[in-house]
Amino acid sequence: MKETLSALLRKFLIWKYKHISERNFVFILSALIGLVAGLISVLIKNITFAIAYVAELGLSITRNGLYFFLPMLGLFGVYLMVERLYKKGVFNPIPTVLYALSKRGGKLSRDKFFFPLITAPLTAGLGGSVGLLSPTILSASAASSAFGDLFHLNRKTRQLLIACAAAGVIATSFQSPIAAVVFAIEIFSLDLTFASLLPLLIASLVSVITSFFFVGDQVLFKVTLTETFLVNDTPLYLLLGLFAGLVSVYFHKVHFAITGFFQKIRSKAMRLVIGGLFIGAMLFAIPPLYGEGFSVINNLLAANHEAVIEGSFMNRWADNPWIVIALLVGITLFKSVVMTTTLAAGGTGGIIIPALVMGSSLGNAVAKLINQLGFTHEVSEANFTLVGMAAILAGVLQAPLTAIFLIAEITGGYALFIPLMLAVSMAYLITKNSLNHTIYTKELAEKDALLSFDKDQSVLTLMTLDSVIETNFVVLGADMTFRELLQQGVAQSSRNLFPVVDENLQLVGIILLDDIRPFLFDQTVYDKTMVKDYMNRPPDTISYEKDSMQKVMQRFQDSGAWNLPVLKAGKYVGFVSKSKLLTAYRRELINFTN
Repeated sequence: MKETLSALLRKFLIWKYKHISERNFVFILSALIGLVAGLISVLIKNITFAIAYVAELGLSITRNGLYFFLPMLGLFGVYLMVERLYKKGVFNPIPTVLYALSKRGGKLSRDKFFFPLITAPLTAGLGGSVGLLSPTILSASAASSAFGDLFHLNRKTRQLLIACAAAGVIATSFQSPIAAVVFAIEIFSLDLTFASLLPLLIASLVSVITSFFFVGDQVLFKVTLTETFLVNDTPLYLLLGLFAGLVSVYFHKVHFAITGFFQKIRSKAMRLVIGGLFIGAMLFAIPPLYGEGFSVINNLLAANHEAVIEGSFMNRWADNPWIVIALLVGITLFKSVVMTTTLAAGGTGGIIIPALVMGSSLGNAVAKLINQLGFTHEVSEANFTLVGMAAILAGVLQAPLTAIFLIAEITGGYALFIPLMLAVSMAYLITKNSLNHTIYTKELAEKDALLSFDKDQSVLTLMTLDSVIETNFVVLGADMTFRELLQQGVAQSSRNLFPVVDENLQLVGIILLDDIRPFLFDQTVYDKTMVKDYMNRPPDTISYEKDSMQKVMQRFQDSGAWNLPVLKAGKYVGFVSKSKLLTAYRRELINFTN
């Protein structure tokens, strides 16, 4: 059966090569990826809703009692899946995709397709305060990678199709194809060219159409704008952007602090228990933190803060606007805490939806505060809620255009375009000047595995040290005589450089042909001098384990050397020459910009 399928695939590839151009085939694949992304999005949502529905039946019986146990139950389910079946540990969805793009040629293993479909619904459906978008993007990207394997696609095409998968997920979830395309470009650092833009548009449109077949015209956020932007509100939206920028910085600080705390706990079971109890306590005190939080956003957009505050210990003061503002500020601040705890304790999820929940709470709280103080005319709480969502999203993801176009498409027009630009720009500038990297990119940047819009840095990131190491050098021993150096080294090698190692293959020096040229015809030194008498220390060395290609290039620049030795675990491996490094760089640059 397998041989039959391989034969059919071989025939198809031959037929495709003869009748379909590479560009048109990419268009076809982008439509197929869009369909798959749409189906995965619908599937993962339905699985989550089914789990949440069963859980809510229990909540309706015991009220807040199960808040203590449901998140831990979800984390325990993920623990069993990951530690007992998968046995490789949890993975952060978007950084996993970004790493595959930069260091694995756009290749993702099949388990990255299956596990998010189970672990993410278990986490979010049972109360984990995380989003589903990032795991869905990972699953769809893994499916895209499988198509790349099937049709033997090159790295550049694989990367584009993974971006198509991400765009398809965003388009399906929000029914916003333009924002989906912008998201793929900003997050995956794609060059905005016609060759990349059209496949992204095709994938987004196909995904949106796919969602219509299953959910009709239902949307995540029910929005009806009744008030337009007033020029007098400009300072107020800038103020909202200022608060959003500060909250975004707080979001990152909290995330890294909590993650660091849990990493110090070696026992994963203990992480689960501590995290589960803390999440349960937080959900018991502030029920709106439960799950993804779409209901919070929709209730705030509908001016129904009573539904948001219902079930919390502040419910008895629902008529007091200052109490409501305090609860909304609490949701803004503690959503990131609970979300990060869920992930650090072993759950699977994303940060996009939690960022939108935080933004909606912040925007609504600021609008209520302005209206209560009465310094100006009454502002639209719905508009501030929407703009707050965009501002926090821009600050957290550092993707301002995605945030602007997402809210513009959600609202069905560009009535809020100016306030969106004001608040988003302010929030983005604050976070960009306060933080070097986002939650998605920090770990990758530390490993020099992050693609960016800087072509030079991206090209070096895509290069591998193995591709430029040369090993055709004759290795000498430090105790060899000068005669042995000539007979076993110079006579047997076409290179003018010789590494010198000890008995443990540790590099102790190098000899250049120029260093021994004056003694080549002086036979009196042939048996009286040794290799160690002529060797010198190399100007610098390259660590195979630690040095990225950026550091390798920097070492050549700083040392002025033409060849540098490579050491692996302290032992000599080979040399990297500047000529081969620059040739490989130019080749990669051509491929990257093609």
